[in-house]
Amino acid sequence: MEVKHAVCCGLDVHGKVVAATVRRTKGNTVEKEHGEFGTTTKGLLELSDWLQARECYAVVMESTGVYWKPVYHILDGTFDVTVANSYQVRNLPGRKTDKTDSEWLAELHAHGLVRSSFIPPPEIRALRDLTRTRVKLVQDRANYKNRVHKILEDANIKLGNVARDVFGVSGRSMLEALVGGERDGKKLAQLARGTLRRKLPDLELALTGTFTEHHALLVRMLLQLIDALSDQVQLLDARIGELVDHHAQTIELLTTIPGMSHTSARDVIGEIGLDMARFGSAKRLASWASLCPGNNESAGKRLRGKTRHGNKYLKRILTECAWGAHDTTSFLGRTFRRLETRIGGKKAAIAVAHKILVVVYHVLSQGVAYDETRYDLPNPAKEEAARRRAVKALERLGFKVTLEGQAA
Repeated sequence: MEVKHAVCCGLDVHGKVVAATVRRTKGNTVEKEHGEFGTTTKGLLELSDWLQARECYAVVMESTGVYWKPVYHILDGTFDVTVANSYQVRNLPGRKTDKTDSEWLAELHAHGLVRSSFIPPPEIRALRDLTRTRVKLVQDRANYKNRVHKILEDANIKLGNVARDVFGVSGRSMLEALVGGERDGKKLAQLARGTLRRKLPDLELALTGTFTEHHALLVRMLLQLIDALSDQVQLLDARIGELVDHHAQTIELLTTIPGMSHTSARDVIGEIGLDMARFGSAKRLASWASLCPGNNESAGKRLRGKTRHGNKYLKRILTECAWGAHDTTSFLGRTFRRLETRIGGKKAAIAVAHKILVVVYHVLSQGVAYDETRYDLPNPAKEEAARRRAVKALERLGFKVTLEGQAA
């Protein structure tokens, strides 16, 4: 097998130590040298000096948890660092030690068998950290709100059955009053504002329950946590806004895609960056994100191929966008509804998320807004099938159907 790197190094990264193997090809012989270093900054600098002394500048390591990040940060710039997907570079069974793992990585890299993972530039990495943290805080806030709903149900307070948003202006005032000691349903109902005042009789019944000081203590704690998380989300939004301020035009282009909000556009940029040349094509981007069917063929038959795990953060964003496009009159919305009747909503959401990612690739690579006519192309076979279904449906109802073309 052809040797791509005459001198290369494989790193098996852990929380405390890094096992390194330098592989050197000299003619028909192969020399290997092993080393072990700590993961502190001092230890990683020693690793860098050790590699430079051996004139080894091609380095490969697995993307193990978050342990690869400090190693990458110190070695990147001086060395050609390749971060490999752990699933794709698994060692042979029965040879699982730190030393043999590093040897195996060096062996694969020497023959060019390691495919590099996508590592975005520092600016995008910072944006990714912020957007992912924001998502986690919003999810935590939603969990705390659900806890409040459960406590209210335990106290037989049916506010959620009457008010659309328990944590809106009216609902929040009622919760604060309950926590403050008010138990009279009529007085609590008078705190309603706006259109909710039309439901005063229902509110009086819903707010009359068995709310005790025990419930008040729990709700008070949860409301404080919800407020603290809301403040943190606002801080993150401000910081994210600063990072993407000079990409405002690109975000506006992304929001022309049906179902894509401003927040979703920021999250997408944080996951895939702005340089689509790194992926090469929309198909490769969809494969990297695992939003395309897997390959499953045997004996010449194409079997059902499930999607792989891929980037779960990007998949979540695009799936939410797909559901957001569900009720629109766009090509994406019509595609979703058509697939939903045949394969169900969840699978249809993944299929439409794939189409949205293809559109995102075109928008970012070409700098153009979403164009409906580019994707809603006529399909004669599907149109003919639709005509046949319509004719058969009318014939089953007893009609005699004659098709006549419409004048242009």
